[in-house]
Amino acid sequence: MTQNPCEISWFSALCDDDYEYLGQSDPALQSSWKHCRNIVLGAEEGGFDNILLPSGYALGIDTTAFAAAIATQVRRIKLLMAVRVGEMWPAQLARQIATIDQILGGRLTVNIISSDLPGETLDGASRYERTDEAIAILRTLLAGQPLDHQGRFWNLKLDAPRMLQAAPRVPALYFGGLSEPARETAAKGCDVYLMWPDRMEAVKDIVADMKARAARHGRTIRCGYRVHVVVRETESEARAAADRLLSKLDAAQGAAIRAKSLDSQSVGVQAQAALREAAAGDGYVEDNLWTGIGRARSGCGAAIVGDPDQVLAKLNAYRAAGIEAFVLSGYPHAREADLFARHVLPHIDHAPF
Repeated sequence: MTQNPCEISWFSALCDDDYEYLGQSDPALQSSWKHCRNIVLGAEEGGFDNILLPSGYALGIDTTAFAAAIATQVRRIKLLMAVRVGEMWPAQLARQIATIDQILGGRLTVNIISSDLPGETLDGASRYERTDEAIAILRTLLAGQPLDHQGRFWNLKLDAPRMLQAAPRVPALYFGGLSEPARETAAKGCDVYLMWPDRMEAVKDIVADMKARAARHGRTIRCGYRVHVVVRETESEARAAADRLLSKLDAAQGAAIRAKSLDSQSVGVQAQAALREAAAGDGYVEDNLWTGIGRARSGCGAAIVGDPDQVLAKLNAYRAAGIEAFVLSGYPHAREADLFARHVLPHIDHAPF
């Protein structure tokens, strides 16, 4: 069966998530306009299709402001702008999205995060209900349509702003989350469901589940995979590079880093911990999938590690399992993006959505 090209994205470390050695702060790698801009420009030069601009209230720099600025400096690459919808008034967020998309010439995509408002904590079900409302509002306004929304969290009746009426476009919405309400939110309102690393059989099961959920809502959905990567000319060099990342980390330090994450208690983070605990003594849970990276970060906690042929084969196996988009990263991000761009990217059939 002929496969469509997959989308290959990189990651710009807006949330202070860049290291030479995991857990060791390096002032040169802390989030800043200059550092994060250089990652994006390097990814564009390397040929990546898209780049995730992450968002965290407590860490790093503001994503929307950064996206607006970098949009004036890129010419081909798309931007995957993360937005924490619990912190935003959806009507104003729609204007921001439309403005940045206009600057980019229609190359904006949006990663919806089901966040709390800083200083408050909603139960999970309520938080996802609010996210469902926000997505519905965004889709209506970005399509240039008048809005009459009466919900639990917002009661809004207004016309779409002129700029949205004149050139309506709803950018592709990406969404991740492993819990039942998270999967339903993605199936009902989003275009790309992003999952974190797992064993191949579990990946196949999640893809099948999300396709079926979307179909029950009369929709289709694409599935994406967020994972780190360590590629070197030989497998032994790649494994040595992976081990080097952890060479200055102690267990207590890693636990403290994981605990301070805003999503440290989520179903997805717990699943990453379980994956790490199931791994062999060297941290590998299956061929070329290394969980050691999760010892020093919450969230996406595994990396594809190997030589160019092994990394390519692993990506193609995920594609055969139903994955159509990859959001990759590595430490430090600029260097690893260059290595992947030279060793793997030219050999995989890829294109932006």
